[in-house]
Amino acid sequence: MRPTLLIRGLLCGLPIFAMAALAEGGTFSLRLRSQVETAPGTARYHTVTTPAEWDASKTAVILCDMWDDHYCRSAAKRVAEMAPRMNEVVKKARAAGALIIHCPSGCMDHYANTPQRRLAQSASKIETTIPLENWCHLDESREPAMPVGVEQPCDDAGELRERIRFYNHQIETLEIAGGDAVTDSAEAYYLMKQRGIERVLVMGVHTNMCVLGRPFGIRQLVRQGMAVALVRDMTDAMYNPTEEPFVNHFTGNDLVVAHIERHWCPTVTSGEILGDGVVYRFPDDTRPHLVIVAAEDEYKTEETLPPFALAELGRAFKISTVYDDEKDRNTLPAADLVREADLLLLSVRRRNLPKEQLDLFRAHLAAGKPLVGIRTASHAFHQRDEAPPAGFDEWRDFDATVLGGHYTGHHGNKIATFAQVVTGAAAHPILAGVPGGELATHGSLYQNTPLREGVEVLMTGRAEGIAQPEPVAWTHVSSGGGRVFYTSLGHPRDFEIPAFRALLRNALYWACDLSPLVEPEP
Repeated sequence: MRPTLLIRGLLCGLPIFAMAALAEGGTFSLRLRSQVETAPGTARYHTVTTPAEWDASKTAVILCDMWDDHYCRSAAKRVAEMAPRMNEVVKKARAAGALIIHCPSGCMDHYANTPQRRLAQSASKIETTIPLENWCHLDESREPAMPVGVEQPCDDAGELRERIRFYNHQIETLEIAGGDAVTDSAEAYYLMKQRGIERVLVMGVHTNMCVLGRPFGIRQLVRQGMAVALVRDMTDAMYNPTEEPFVNHFTGNDLVVAHIERHWCPTVTSGEILGDGVVYRFPDDTRPHLVIVAAEDEYKTEETLPPFALAELGRAFKISTVYDDEKDRNTLPAADLVREADLLLLSVRRRNLPKEQLDLFRAHLAAGKPLVGIRTASHAFHQRDEAPPAGFDEWRDFDATVLGGHYTGHHGNKIATFAQVVTGAAAHPILAGVPGGELATHGSLYQNTPLREGVEVLMTGRAEGIAQPEPVAWTHVSSGGGRVFYTSLGHPRDFEIPAFRALLRNALYWACDLSPLVEPEP
């Protein structure tokens, strides 16, 4: 690469960096993450990644509304927090030969007569088959309603600030260089077409508003046939947890990113552009990552667990879900998410996975990470008496060595079942909110006696007319030292029982050594 001279001056009160020599071209090695419906009409999605090489010289980077301030003070704080990392991404992209377009909407007077502003204005208008729009609203032809409410989107504590203008220009942390452009209109599209740009990386705020809707935003660019990717760790939503769906602010942002991955374009991370592998997290985002693995055909946990997790855990956990393949039950298309899990919630029945996928579960437990299993997790990774198909693996002693169980079958499906807290166990944090009396439950009673040494039984169950009780909820410790909880409950109708929901919710908090949040109902 030729030496690059940086000349720093002051223009309109904002530091400007001019590059006296252009960097040589480069390539972005990206992993484009999308969400693909498991089967038409299911509203369940596999998270899949596809490797891609993008020619930097044919790529633009758009910085959306990274203002110097905002009426929502918490939103302004988060912009300031991620701006240094974003600036490093921009510098790397610029050096590789990408076109950088700064888009601080409503601030064009601040940049009047600057070379960067004149560059954007110099692009000739072109006719488009689909008309360009000043704001691209939700497109009901390709996307459902947004997953978060925005009636009072600011998440500041106390009274919401009046929505008045606090900003004047782009945040100064983001350097503007010679060869960059500044605009807040469709000039961005004209300039990209003039330069032969084919691909666009979008960063900035706010994910559910301007990032999608602005004239330089995702909806507009995708409609015009551009290949677009959102840099998902360099964005933030305008979402207030006191609004639907009543989850953590960062969980709300995750939901918007998932919406984009499903209906508009793939996403990438800043670490893929910088090459350091880092995924940026805001300092206040301390959520453990819960990965739900739902791969069974009997108890519909692919339908019950995701809404349960969002409602009961969305205020404290980052949540992802892995499903089996509709055409190949022994494959998990999104298995790589297991690598990212701080906690696994397992609902799998008799699946023989490829060794590389099953090894992800082994590695999770060997690292001392926690696991919660329900119902068929006791016979998750093997067939009854059959060896795995060629090319697939099994974990026959998973029940005994990980869960501490001893599943040998179950009593009849039509026999009434009941569960009760074990004498002396009521003080365990997993049992908070679980009444001491006997509860009517649903589904057959699993036969698990005798359990492995070291198991702590929390609840037992009985089947009507059968004398032998069975353990139905207990804790264990994996060989890697991680906390393990298992319950043989988990029939679809069990999720209608408040005590069961409390049991499972508490177990997930306990597994991560957290205290469940106690908050007033919104």
